[in-house]
Amino acid sequence: MDESDFDAILIEAAFALGGDEGWARVTPARAAKRAGLDLGMARARFTLPGGILRKFGELADRHALAGALDEGPVRDRLFDTMMRRFDYLQRHRAGVVALLKYLPRDPALAVLLARANLASMGWLLEASGAQAGGISGALAAQGLLVVWALGMRAWLRDESADLTGTMAAVDTALNRADQIAARFGKAPGMAMGDAI
Repeated sequence: MDESDFDAILIEAAFALGGDEGWARVTPARAAKRAGLDLGMARARFTLPGGILRKFGELADRHALAGALDEGPVRDRLFDTMMRRFDYLQRHRAGVVALLKYLPRDPALAVLLARANLASMGWLLEASGAQAGGISGALAAQGLLVVWALGMRAWLRDESADLTGTMAAVDTALNRADQIAARFGKAPGMAMGDAI
């Protein structure tokens, strides 16, 4: 088993554990034991607090970016990558919901997650053909993080198999972002940054 497979198995076990027993019970060691993985390797791979969340975010990003649209308007490409990321979260729904319920009790973990999500938005911007560097890119990432948060709120209520409610919320939020960007002189479709 290579490191990538090890990480994916441990993450899956961690989120299953969170869904079953609550996020307060999740540690790399307990996830490794649940999955029958080597504890020494788990210690080596997940050395820092929040390592599970960092790796989960990375895997979610990889899922969103793999096979993402590489043509078409920036807005459509952003919608595609965001929904691909929600598809990954959906696979671990019970654990993600447990994590979100737990976050108010752990402000440090909440800050770590917010920073990781902001970094993820930069990756989604770059993949969609938008500028993610400089001041305008930082503002675009912040704007996309708001879109993501609105999508998350809908996702938590969305019981449809195809995430229809989540898609509608992301679509509406991206349209609003375009409208706001247009007020500040950006061309429609460029809300999340300038085209490369």
